[in-house]
Amino acid sequence: MIVIAGSPSITLNPLTTTELERRIVRAKQSSPVVYRYPSVEALEFELKTRLNIVEAAKALYASGVSFATFDTSRCNERYWNRTPDGGFRLKPNVPPSVGINDIFENGELYAFECAGAIVIVLYKAILETVGEAVFNRHFQNLFLRDWQYDSDLNLVTSNNKNEAYPGDVLYFKNPDHDPSTPEWQGENVVMLDRDLYFGHGIGIESGEDIIAALNRMRRPGSRESAYLQDLVVYPDFEALRRLR
Repeated sequence: MIVIAGSPSITLNPLTTTELERRIVRAKQSSPVVYRYPSVEALEFELKTRLNIVEAAKALYASGVSFATFDTSRCNERYWNRTPDGGFRLKPNVPPSVGINDIFENGELYAFECAGAIVIVLYKAILETVGEAVFNRHFQNLFLRDWQYDSDLNLVTSNNKNEAYPGDVLYFKNPDHDPSTPEWQGENVVMLDRDLYFGHGIGIESGEDIIAALNRMRRPGSRESAYLQDLVVYPDFEALRRLR
């Protein structure tokens, strides 16, 4: 159920919302969980950000970036310095928006693991939502590695995969992965739609297909399947909306 400023009534302009955004609203309205917003604008901001997360995930998939472990990661050295631990640090005097956009524009120059891919997708979505000026003001000195991220990203976690919506980040765990390939102990994914996910290194697939891919990476003889965890991660949309 959605409650806006104490009222359960919702009025959204159908001309300025997409079908995906309307499906998110319908799903939240029919949920037993109460989702409270201080204003219609706050709900609209969340919907816009969620849509941009989905679009950023699709764009990263199409960008030509490669999957790599920390040992073999690479980046465009015009904008990023690769650190000894396989991370990427934005060069001084490079606007954060330029560094993030370059990953999508020159993807063939980049290779990284799946958690870093998720953070990159979130940065791109926020950039598209709040604009370059705000993004560059709040997301300086970027460092990309695993789940390290700027404090202004301010991620929120919950533990109910039944309340996941497009734009949320989830995790498929592979508990009996082959020890020789620890990078396949699980897959961080962005939910694109009902039972459709983007996972860097696997692609855009259904949950069943992601589990099948991870199961091929188990130790020999294993019968313990990969599975979707309850963990759900998403940005603090209201905190982002207040950035100026």
